[in-house]
Amino acid sequence: MVSFDSLTIYGEWVLLIDFIIFFFNLIPMNIRETLENLEYEILNPKASKSKEATRDKQEEECPFRTKFQRDRDRILHSKAFRRLKHKTQVFISPEGDHYRTRLTHTLEVSQIARTIARALRLNEDLTEAIALGHDLGHTPFGHAGEFILKESGSYHHSRHSLRVVEKLENKGKGLNLTKETKDGIVKHSKGKSPLISNELNMPKTLEGEIVRIADKIAYINHDLEDALRAGLISINDIPKEIRNILGETKSERITTLVKSVIFSTMENNYQHIVMEEKIYKAMYDLRDWLFENVYLSPPVVKEVEKSKKMVKILYEYYLENYEEIPFYEEYLKLWGEYSPQEASVDYIAGMTDRYAIKKFQDIYIPKSWHI
Repeated sequence: MVSFDSLTIYGEWVLLIDFIIFFFNLIPMNIRETLENLEYEILNPKASKSKEATRDKQEEECPFRTKFQRDRDRILHSKAFRRLKHKTQVFISPEGDHYRTRLTHTLEVSQIARTIARALRLNEDLTEAIALGHDLGHTPFGHAGEFILKESGSYHHSRHSLRVVEKLENKGKGLNLTKETKDGIVKHSKGKSPLISNELNMPKTLEGEIVRIADKIAYINHDLEDALRAGLISINDIPKEIRNILGETKSERITTLVKSVIFSTMENNYQHIVMEEKIYKAMYDLRDWLFENVYLSPPVVKEVEKSKKMVKILYEYYLENYEEIPFYEEYLKLWGEYSPQEASVDYIAGMTDRYAIKKFQDIYIPKSWHI
């Protein structure tokens, strides 16, 4: 027979077990799933949701990071990302610690894009991943190197950024990023095309559209600041009508542009990431002015021409001596086919400014020696 005391003890154990079950139900057993579910509650309905993201190769999910967070981390820890710190933005080999490099440009794009994404309640993790990866395919010496590689075929830094994350990183195996991140990377560059252009050239996500305009906002303003620091221009040289609309300082200009993107997109009911027409025109007027007075100025063009010649000579050398490319044999075995032209482009595009100079010196500059 069961005593009253034993029933009491049994009842207490049942209560204790019920409490433990209740308590553990409050603690997310899978942090990633909780974060994924929160996106549906917090983000705008038109935001990209990490739970719906897909990869070309299926893989085991992380217990505490969403797919977009893993994309960001993989890009951040990649070799191509680290090399950006020694790649030219505008000024080649500037004397001074405060001029932008391709890495600092990328970080400024990321900051501006994340600010916009957060204000619009879009997916900040996806936005950051795209921003951090958008320029991985840039050549040494900025667009000077890109100009030469374009002559070799259909090279474009956006497409090469995609090639970096799909094939070249991780010893030729790629990073296996989500399709949403890769789409934003390959479609980030808009040149002088309209903000909303042919649908084939537009990112599939609003987050990708954010990076597309944040890239412009960042480089126009930081290139202007670097040109002022270099003494190429003065603030009073900038047309007054542009300054009246955008602002006198970098902070004022970025605030004007970012605010316009946020509120114009809201007013447009999130159909696309847009900007007020007057402000958008002023931004592009400033871009055109920079081309005429900075990018095509004699001091900049002089160094650009030197860089073009160096990249061209290196490309032609490795096209003929592709067996000297460190990873050529390894990638040929891994992929089954790898043309000398592809290998040469991959090698040159991956070089930093200083590495390209070193290889040029090693190949063509006589070394001193002692008897």
